[in-house]
Amino acid sequence: MADTKPKLVLDRLAPAQFGEWRELRNVAQVLPDPTVQAMLDSLYSQTVSRTYVNSKGQQVMLTIAYGNDQSSEVTAAHRPEFCYRGAGFDIKDIGIFELPLPSSKLKVRHLVGTRGAYTELISYWVTLDETATLPGIGRKLAQLRYGLQGLIADGMLVRVSTPGADQAVGFELQNTFIRDFRQQLPDEFKPRFVGK
Repeated sequence: MADTKPKLVLDRLAPAQFGEWRELRNVAQVLPDPTVQAMLDSLYSQTVSRTYVNSKGQQVMLTIAYGNDQSSEVTAAHRPEFCYRGAGFDIKDIGIFELPLPSSKLKVRHLVGTRGAYTELISYWVTLDETATLPGIGRKLAQLRYGLQGLIADGMLVRVSTPGADQAVGFELQNTFIRDFRQQLPDEFKPRFVGK
């Protein structure tokens, strides 16, 4: 299906500046160990990781991993829990929440990662074609639906995170960032990032 749509170029679709957000350079993000990274490099066609800051100095980290074949668990986007645990974090699953958007409600999974004194709040979701979902039964049903039509869906993992332990502040900041990021996307790409 990737061959029938406008080509995604993540570097352009995640610009260095949009709205009140600008990219911070040389900020470390949680990355998997080299063995896991080699496996991920074989799964994904493109990845982009950026850290943004707003006018108040609040930081949000964005990672997008795109793959043109999401037809099976072997080729599908991985769960961020695995990367964080591999990097020495303890992960607590806070649950699934719905983020209201202008045209839909986006289901996101919230996690809290801790490593020593450092805490990171994490939101993520995955897409298949123009369907936003989460790993698990939702994604499996979507894979089955496309497979029964003889289609190989593309898709991506979108992860947004913030440093700090205050969940009310951190997750609301992420919600604002997700809405702002969606708003700056060209209309033809919006469904591919957040679904219809």
